[in-house]
Amino acid sequence: MTNHPADLGLIGEVTVSLSVELGRTELALREVMALGQDSVVALDRLTDEPLDVLVNGRLIAKAEIVAENNRFALRIVELIGGRRATDAPVSEAA
Repeated sequence: MTNHPADLGLIGEVTVSLSVELGRTELALREVMALGQDSVVALDRLTDEPLDVLVNGRLIAKAEIVAENNRFALRIVELIGGRRATDAPVSEAA
């Protein structure tokens, strides 16, 4: 038995949630309550750093934002935990 995606059978059809994390910060509750339109919240990540790609809350890759057909898309730049890369782009929104 291998871990290749083609060998997953029916389990390969299970839907998972993929999300991208831009960064994090901590705010006091009073700061959150003071947020309004045009508020700016600085995050801990630099603009040129790769973003975290999570599947069901678990980090699986690092990526950069690209545009495809006038929509946000991801280009995977690093797979976490020795996962295998494929040639298939990740560009469809869920």
